[in-house]
Amino acid sequence: MREINASIPFDKALWRQDIAASQAHVAMLGAQGIVSADDAQTISRGLDTVAAEYEANGVPENWDLEDIHMTTESRLAELIGPAAGRLHTARSRNDQVATDFRLWVRDAMDQVDAGLEALQRALITRAGEHADSIMPGFTHLQTAQPVTLGHHLMAYYEMIRRDRSRFADARVRMNECPLGAAALAGTGFPIDRAATAQALGFAKPTDNSLDSVSDRDFALDYLQAAAQCSLHLSRLAEEFIIWASQPFGFVALPDALSTGSSIMPQKKNPDAAELVRGHSGRIVGCLTALMITMKGLPLAYSKDMQDDKPPVFEAANLLGLSIAAMTGMVADTVFRTGRMRNAAELGYATATDLADWLVRQADIPFREAHHITGAAVKLAESEGKALDALTLDQLRAIDSRIDARVYSALSVEASVAARASHGGTAPEQVRLRVAAARNALGMES
Repeated sequence: MREINASIPFDKALWRQDIAASQAHVAMLGAQGIVSADDAQTISRGLDTVAAEYEANGVPENWDLEDIHMTTESRLAELIGPAAGRLHTARSRNDQVATDFRLWVRDAMDQVDAGLEALQRALITRAGEHADSIMPGFTHLQTAQPVTLGHHLMAYYEMIRRDRSRFADARVRMNECPLGAAALAGTGFPIDRAATAQALGFAKPTDNSLDSVSDRDFALDYLQAAAQCSLHLSRLAEEFIIWASQPFGFVALPDALSTGSSIMPQKKNPDAAELVRGHSGRIVGCLTALMITMKGLPLAYSKDMQDDKPPVFEAANLLGLSIAAMTGMVADTVFRTGRMRNAAELGYATATDLADWLVRQADIPFREAHHITGAAVKLAESEGKALDALTLDQLRAIDSRIDARVYSALSVEASVAARASHGGTAPEQVRLRVAAARNALGMES
């Protein structure tokens, strides 16, 4: 029972939040006259001493004390004597842990938001550098149409923008203080819940004591946002893994985020990116674990909920590492733009441009233009040429309605320049999106 019941090995991570919530609680107790001013002051000073000890030496793990709350209260009693027992007036470990955990998750949301902003800044910077750099765009991992590298990187900026909005929405929703709900029914003491909520930076106290101690939606919201974010990071990591492979050769990854082989000296393995890809599975697993834990619990508190913290702590650690790794990778990778451009040409990425030209300039129905273009691609493949390397006679032999103007549409530069619709890949559009993103983040132009 001692081993299964103790949570101090993991909930000691809440010590800063536990001290802060206790300080707010005792200040309120003193202000309301529930404890004397002298006792309130003595308890507050004692809590400061406990916090200093934890900061210097860490939190001791005495499993007989079960958790961070009893560990702190026990040490407080050793320091100040019987007055320590007044700290727990008008509260329960149920509302105490709910408050501490909310504070921790709120801090984690702020930390992840700062990390994601740094990643956005790296993406914006590199996208601005490569607004004109041409690469193949893919569907089904097959060459589709030319795009610019800047456009490709800005796609991930948009994903991260949505991730930040999910964390921000979750933060607003969870920013209510459960302290004062006590065990489940509230308390008969004349407490001031608005005061403790304000002291801890919450928008308001929670409105239902049963829900206050049993709610873990805020943790699930965090994990859901973290899981979605990790999927985006995994996709970005996969791009770098593919691009770094020899058949692609689009990038040279930073040495600091790569490893060598124990037997093959020529290898440079994208281990950091692969671990980011792997971490996403674990983060999704953390979300699943807590969802299943919570799915059948009656009101109010059940001990199952002690298992709410390990998956959140694990996910937060993995997500922070993943964001840092991908930020470094985006910032320091060398993009081999010449190889990217060659790949765009060799993949007949301008075939759609030929079909579009036939529609616009020769008034040919698109389905017929699609067939003509397919014949041109087949000829270019047989001769090992790019489409714009075919002679006019060769193109006219396929369809006599083709004339010399077609070459203005067949280069990869012409192709990307033509995609100038809002949100398109044209360099001018990429620069507009980069400028807007820089402005949104307050970056210098």
